[in-house]
Amino acid sequence: MRTVYVNGDYLPETEARVSIFDRGFLMADGVYEVTSVLGGKLIDFDGHAARLDRSLRELDMQAPLGRDALLDIHRELVRINGIDEGMVYLQITRGSDGDRDFVFPDPETTPPTVVLFTQAKPGLADNPAAREGIKVVGIDDLRWARRDIKTVQLLYPSMGKMMARKAGADDAWMVEDGFVTEGTSNNAYIVKGGRIVTRELSSDILHGITRAAVLRFAREAQMAVEERPFTLAEAQAADEAFVTSASTFVTPVIEIDGVPLGDGTPGPVATRLREIYLDESLKTAI
Repeated sequence: MRTVYVNGDYLPETEARVSIFDRGFLMADGVYEVTSVLGGKLIDFDGHAARLDRSLRELDMQAPLGRDALLDIHRELVRINGIDEGMVYLQITRGSDGDRDFVFPDPETTPPTVVLFTQAKPGLADNPAAREGIKVVGIDDLRWARRDIKTVQLLYPSMGKMMARKAGADDAWMVEDGFVTEGTSNNAYIVKGGRIVTRELSSDILHGITRAAVLRFAREAQMAVEERPFTLAEAQAADEAFVTSASTFVTPVIEIDGVPLGDGTPGPVATRLREIYLDESLKTAI
């Protein structure tokens, strides 16, 4: 049985409790982060901690814990639960003042709710999807306009994954005004003529921690990177494509809306970037 963390206490998961009046439950009024664990160490923790602080500021929420305290909790959960490969999920909500109201509760009297738990994922670094590639379909992007804030408001991305499954695909790329924004839980890229193309940072997409690392490693490896929007048609005509996220690292895309990319197998750029990302990230894991 897993041990989880709830508001200062380490508890068996069956004993963990959060109020039914918590605003995360009633209003999706909360933010989250997911940090991968490889070899019992946290990957890119500082990036996730920095983005967490930004998300809290954007929602005018107080940070209940500093970076070092959060790191200690992450490490303790990894230790207690014996996680070698997997993830640590962190969620902070605006808490509960004992009733339901659209107006924010007074932060001086209503502390945030802080929850963390681990997920064991043996084989995370050697995922078959990385060797075989995934298939995606395009769907309309119907989310709210602040996708740069990593909120727990994940209903539409969940619906998008189910749309993809119904279509016989692995995931969906969301499209707005004719251009791909991102995947349901990842950033999206295409490769044409050796040039990596991905949408630039804005409020339209999540500012991916893995995205930042992968683009840095790509530039260090003298790969050309172009940050701009691209269409599904452009993606279908690309040499290869891939997605990045904290839990999937770099994963090749081999088909878009039924159209195979290249020879329908993972391309060399995505394959090499995954190797570089894992090698470099493990060097700085904590």
